[in-house]
Amino acid sequence: MRAGLVALAGAAGALARYGLGLAFGGRSFPWTTLGINLTGSLLLAFVLTFGTERGWSATTTVPLAIGFLGAYTTFSTFSFETFDLARNNRVALAATYVAVSVAGGILAAMLGYAAARKLA
Repeated sequence: MRAGLVALAGAAGALARYGLGLAFGGRSFPWTTLGINLTGSLLLAFVLTFGTERGWSATTTVPLAIGFLGAYTTFSTFSFETFDLARNNRVALAATYVAVSVAGGILAAMLGYAAARKLA
């Protein structure tokens, strides 16, 4: 049962990412992927923290965390886009993208954790 829920949530997460890519993709800087990774980091920390504090079952948290957010976030795309920026002699922009993604993701996770603790 849980595996089916993970699959359904994963499909929803993948469709959310796909839709955002269609709506906002095609820019000279991968803003959409950055936004997805930052919001995904925030939401994952929130779901796991809030769910734990509120006693959510694994049947609730696993599909949300692994299914939806696992499919929604885009590390493999992030990796390729970083490589592509560097490959096209945009090394400083690639380094900026990595720094903002990592630092921003950690900050977003901290904010998600804090928000969940405050609400729980």
